[in-house]
Amino acid sequence: MDNSAFMMHDSTATTGASQWWTQKRWWVAIMLCAITTIGYVDRNAMSVAAPLIRRQFGLTNEEYGQIGFAFLLAYAVGQLLLGPVIDRLGSKRSLRLAVLWWSVASMLHAFGRGAGSFFAARAFLGITEAVNFPAAYKVIAEWFPRHERSLASGFVTAGTGLGAIIAPPLIAFLIGTFDALHAAGFSPLHGWQAAFVVPGALGFLWIWVWQRHFHLPEADPHISAPERALLLADRAALSDDQGQNQTGPLLDEVAAYFRRLRYWFRYREVWGLVLARFTADGAFYFFIFWIPNYLSDVRQFGLWEIAVAAAIPFVFADAGALFGGWLGQRLIRRGRSVDASRKLMIWAGALLVPLALPAVYIDSATIAVLCMGLGIFAIQMKSASLFTVPADIVPPHAVATVWGASGAAGSVAAAFSQPVIGWTIDHFSYEPVFIAVSLMHIVSAAMISIFIPRIEPIRLRQPAL
Repeated sequence: MDNSAFMMHDSTATTGASQWWTQKRWWVAIMLCAITTIGYVDRNAMSVAAPLIRRQFGLTNEEYGQIGFAFLLAYAVGQLLLGPVIDRLGSKRSLRLAVLWWSVASMLHAFGRGAGSFFAARAFLGITEAVNFPAAYKVIAEWFPRHERSLASGFVTAGTGLGAIIAPPLIAFLIGTFDALHAAGFSPLHGWQAAFVVPGALGFLWIWVWQRHFHLPEADPHISAPERALLLADRAALSDDQGQNQTGPLLDEVAAYFRRLRYWFRYREVWGLVLARFTADGAFYFFIFWIPNYLSDVRQFGLWEIAVAAAIPFVFADAGALFGGWLGQRLIRRGRSVDASRKLMIWAGALLVPLALPAVYIDSATIAVLCMGLGIFAIQMKSASLFTVPADIVPPHAVATVWGASGAAGSVAAAFSQPVIGWTIDHFSYEPVFIAVSLMHIVSAAMISIFIPRIEPIRLRQPAL
């Protein structure tokens, strides 16, 4: 594909005066938000149940950090290696298969009997959930014009917070209910086991909806003609849902994949994305994995207090994702360039993350929870723009590959940080961790500014792979 085919423009077309609920692309965004929510309930089940599981199986903070390491390292490997598979299979099949297997992986946690078995179950969940974001942002590139992608990205990112909001009360309810049922002889499952089995089952319902209602714009029977014209006019190239290549021998596929990686790593913009995620993602995963433990260990909260308090910061997270996506889109509509809008939102979010730092110093548990909420609000406000940058700079058929490579870098950094966080907490306190979390996103924003002079389609020096 040559440069002229790749260079996309900001469409000024509209779909008329129709309301959003008559436009298929926003229902696609809702489906993506829903599966991201389910995925984050699955992964947060361990965090909410962790104080109970740690006591039952005698796990230290460092061992719990190693279990988090298993999830994130597998997640990183999945993001790195599965991007080309997503590009090849297409977004519909990729998400269907991934959700099937991560639902199974979630249920397998119920058979955990110690650090080793939880380590294995988390690794299985990590590699299967790794498909979600690269595939979701591929769908955004397929279904949304450039000026709407930050808002669509906000829908997807909001699912992370929504899942984290739903998980604490849901998991606490399941633990309490099934413990009572088990004690009465009505359930074979203990409460902590049901905390993994019931959320895992939600994925199967989503698969049914996805299979029935998702198609590419070219083939969707329910999209209006003006909306189809808007979407097809805004992008210059798009592989079909079968992927742009036919299936070949496995070794040939692996070789082709590494050629594609080498190709895209020739561009400084891709390095900027990789470094931005490497320096930032650990902060968000700290909040995901460690807030319930912090509330239990430091604030002496019980299960139901954790259920309420651990959800509050992620209400802020959802607000940040949606606000960041909305404001980024509004800036573009008011005449700001994609570059200016994305960088303004990335820097604004990064500079606000240190609002979480007072949480570790103040006596009031309520104010501490609110401070963590403000920090996560800022992280998600930043992420709504950062996560759509791959779709802004590379062709649609390469979005999942580049997004996966950058996401893998973030997950590797976050993975190795987990046992370090556990060791730091066991030997010192949460204070050094909060300080590091407050600074990481500023470094991340600097990587974007240094390595990506302008957020715009890369001017390719040779045909793209």
